[in-house]
Amino acid sequence: MGECGRSERVIRIAAALLCRSDGRTLLVRKRGTRAFMQPGGKIEAGETPRAALIREIAEELGIAIAADALCHLGRFAAPAANEPGWQVIAEVFRVDTDTPPLPAAEIEETIWIDANAPGKIILAPLTAEHVLPLCRSGD
Repeated sequence: MGECGRSERVIRIAAALLCRSDGRTLLVRKRGTRAFMQPGGKIEAGETPRAALIREIAEELGIAIAADALCHLGRFAAPAANEPGWQVIAEVFRVDTDTPPLPAAEIEETIWIDANAPGKIILAPLTAEHVLPLCRSGD
């Protein structure tokens, strides 16, 4: 429980700003949801954010990432896209790869976008408010 008896409704995740050599970034949409977001997922007990992201990228996209290929961009908080009333706190890492993703696990759709012109897709708050602006500023 947090201060004043409120329980903290927080999901801790590791997320990737996964960039291709042409400057596009990869977003994913989970099965049964509408919002596109960064690849990644929940950090398990005893797991580092780097280890969680490497595991999630392998499980969800079939892409092997070396730990030294991850560039930490920061910690960001935003409303959770698929869990009303919850907040995500994300450790965000940049990953550069041209390996094509092979969607698996709960990933229903992947899309490569231009961060400056994502098109008419629904974006998760973390993606819209924090991650895509990192791309636009040239990180």
